[in-house]
Amino acid sequence: MNPTRIAIPSELPGGLEAGVSAHFGHCDLYTLVDVQDGRIAQVDTIPSLPHEHGGCLRAVHHLASHGVTALIAGGMGQRPLMGFGQAGIQVYVGREAIDVGAAVLALIRGDLQPFTRDLTCGGGHGHQGVDS
Repeated sequence: MNPTRIAIPSELPGGLEAGVSAHFGHCDLYTLVDVQDGRIAQVDTIPSLPHEHGGCLRAVHHLASHGVTALIAGGMGQRPLMGFGQAGIQVYVGREAIDVGAAVLALIRGDLQPFTRDLTCGGGHGHQGVDS
């Protein structure tokens, strides 16, 4: 596996033991995990950006500017999913993970499915694990 920087929307305080946030656009912060040769090489956190209606692409640019190549998310709308695709960031479904570390290990093992358009939602908070 080539070096990869994975972003996971996380609950405070972030890190491998943090909970995976169900709301991609409204997470407390992002945990960034660098994976090299199939192993976790480094873990950092970066703040999330305030999410405003229609502003979901701000997070796409924010993560891309930090070198992210993959994102594990519980859910998201079609617009940010398309934005991540255009930015070269592969999105994976991670809503079953008990914490950030488990989500990353599942991705390393190849157990996470890519996020596809049919898994997206129109946005809002009325859908469990799905966000615009």
